[in-house]
Amino acid sequence: MTSTELEKLRYPIGKFEQPAQITKALLDGYIATIASFPEVLRKEVAHLTDAQLDTPYRPGGWTVRQVVHHCADSHMNSQIRLKWALTEDSPVIKAYYEERWAELADSKGLPVESSLRILDGLHQRWVFLLNSLSAEELERDFIHPEHGRSIKINENTGLYDWHCCHHLAHITELKKRQSW
Repeated sequence: MTSTELEKLRYPIGKFEQPAQITKALLDGYIATIASFPEVLRKEVAHLTDAQLDTPYRPGGWTVRQVVHHCADSHMNSQIRLKWALTEDSPVIKAYYEERWAELADSKGLPVESSLRILDGLHQRWVFLLNSLSAEELERDFIHPEHGRSIKINENTGLYDWHCCHHLAHITELKKRQSW
């Protein structure tokens, strides 16, 4: 497999690109994606066998099971970052080693239902909070130590719109390739 083919498997919808301006319509679309993600993800993995859940979406990549658990881990971290940004002035957030978390026993062996339930409740709260924010609150920010820059709430919301679609595409594209 060529490096171009591997890159397409790794980023099936492309890499995240931050728009120059986040309009109300764009933000509403981001929030709609975040709102629908748990249900869409659940439908995509509902009938997969354990063997299918334990299939990597690309050579050297995570399994479908790990992707689902990663979404719960990552989205919990994002929700916490949102709350820090709303309650502190430009806090420096705690980064985490997502690749190490994906190798832990719960990510590799636990049924996906536990993370699907987390995503159901978490996204309900996340969307409710995002929809309650004023224009000024959407401009509040946090500092990510790995990026060394300020990330606004509205920007992070766009990143997580992409994150939902990115990992969903890992699963849907694998299912197409495998004719599942």
